[in-house]
Amino acid sequence: MTTTQHDTELAAIAQVVAAVEHAQNNELPEDFVALFRADAVWTTGGGERLFGRDAIGAFTRRVLPGGMAGATVTFEVEHVLFIRPDVAAVKVLQTYRTAEGADVGTPLFVMSKEDGRWLLTACQNTGVTG
Repeated sequence: MTTTQHDTELAAIAQVVAAVEHAQNNELPEDFVALFRADAVWTTGGGERLFGRDAIGAFTRRVLPGGMAGATVTFEVEHVLFIRPDVAAVKVLQTYRTAEGADVGTPLFVMSKEDGRWLLTACQNTGVTG
């Protein structure tokens, strides 16, 4: 992968992470779900394991509308490891802010490039303690 290709892929991955942030802050379950492969795996911050876009969609439609009331979340790409040119492990810094303060999370998004588009494939949302 050339430097230009690498930078292009990093920018595309960052756009997906920004789309996750946008969908959550604006409570857009369908936009969020569309970011996943059909066979994706998602483990929520609460430890619920979801297999496939249908299960991810059902969960998201249940919790996202109203779930961001009085809160905002930001996502920052901290590190990208290209496992292959079309598969990347993306470490994200997540900051969830409410009137009571901020909670920090450190999700891992494994993403794959499908038909020219980066999609969430296997994701784990993990809180940070201490």
